[in-house]
Amino acid sequence: EEKHIFSYYDSPEYSSHELKKYSLFNSIYAKARRINIRNKYRIISGYKKTGSILDVGCGTGELLKYFRDKEWKTAGIEPVKKAREFAINQNKLQVFAEEKLNDFENAAFDVITMWHVLEHVYKLNERIEELKRILKPDGVLIIAVPMIDAYDAVHYGPYWGALDVPRHLYHFSQKTLAHLLEKHALTIDKSYPMKMDAYYVSLLSERYKHAGAAYLKAFSIGFTSNRKANASGTYSSMLFAVRKN
Repeated sequence: EEKHIFSYYDSPEYSSHELKKYSLFNSIYAKARRINIRNKYRIISGYKKTGSILDVGCGTGELLKYFRDKEWKTAGIEPVKKAREFAINQNKLQVFAEEKLNDFENAAFDVITMWHVLEHVYKLNERIEELKRILKPDGVLIIAVPMIDAYDAVHYGPYWGALDVPRHLYHFSQKTLAHLLEKHALTIDKSYPMKMDAYYVSLLSERYKHAGAAYLKAFSIGFTSNRKANASGTYSSMLFAVRKN
């Protein structure tokens, strides 16, 4: 049930919003996150050079901090209190609880982002309509989600790290995501691979499957997933730039 789900975000295994004590795994995660932030900025700045951005599910606000330093107007939504308070107190960002999403004015943002967040949302259709309401007519909605039909998803089956039960409520393919967005008069403008995710998710999957991090095996599966995706077009995770019809 929705009222119980937040206890799972406090799990020691859930590290999306914070890095705990040093380990090789967390060190790799931190370096990958820094690279990903730069890549995300590059893609978004291809649509908007500057403006207002809302990051829904912003965690501790590392992405927003990067955009703020590039002179964007930033805001975040983060349901997990611990991460939200870190973003506010340590990163000095404007970050609000999830229920505050309804308080934003119509057409308030040039860019709205959801990085591996859509699959967590209980009221999926209502959330998409709310995001559409606060997005400017010429704005762009950025959605990043894992792909249920990617090679590594099929390879690992029930051990695939991006299944993330019970936190992930939905699992998308490109086709099912496009269909969902079309219901709300939204269209995918362009898709982008998130190639580093194949390695990270494969490493998670190895931990779940073997109760340990088999780095070489995870690298091999991640590499194979990306290589096969170069032909199929379906990567482990993908970023979609979405516009209003």
